Amino acid sequence: MREPDHLPVLDEGPFYHGTKADLKVGDLLTAGFESNFHPGVIMNHIYFTSLVQGAGLAAELAPGDGFPRVYVVEPTGNFENDPNVTDKKFPGNPSRSYRSREPLKIIDEITDWVKLTPEEHKNWQENLIKLKANPKAKIIN
Repeated sequence: MREPDHLPVLDEGPFYHGTKADLKVGDLLTAGFESNFHPGVIMNHIYFTSLVQGAGLAAELAPGDGFPRVYVVEPTGNFENDPNVTDKKFPGNPSRSYRSREPLKIIDEITDWVKLTPEEHKNWQENLIKLKANPKAKIIN
């Protein structure tokens, strides 16, 4: 199920979500939590991708001390292209990123995704610090 937007949704799945939360098959991921990248912003959507490495990156960059995890998820309702990357930062949707106001159901966990090297992790963390400090970097919530 998809909401209409200016670009058609490219994927039918499988879909992935990266996090440091320790969850179980059957659990639901929901919106309503603070943004990983914009402190103080409560998210109206739950984000996911059809690229396992994209979910892995999100898992590794998520705040907290938990172990980065990538879950296979199934949208339970309508979803759309993520407008924070679609055409705002990249033409089309090359990151194959989506969002939904409806929960995502966890159907499996992926353990064999490629992790960031320590240097890559450090570079991403530095980029996130710059993003958080940039008053022009706004999120479409």
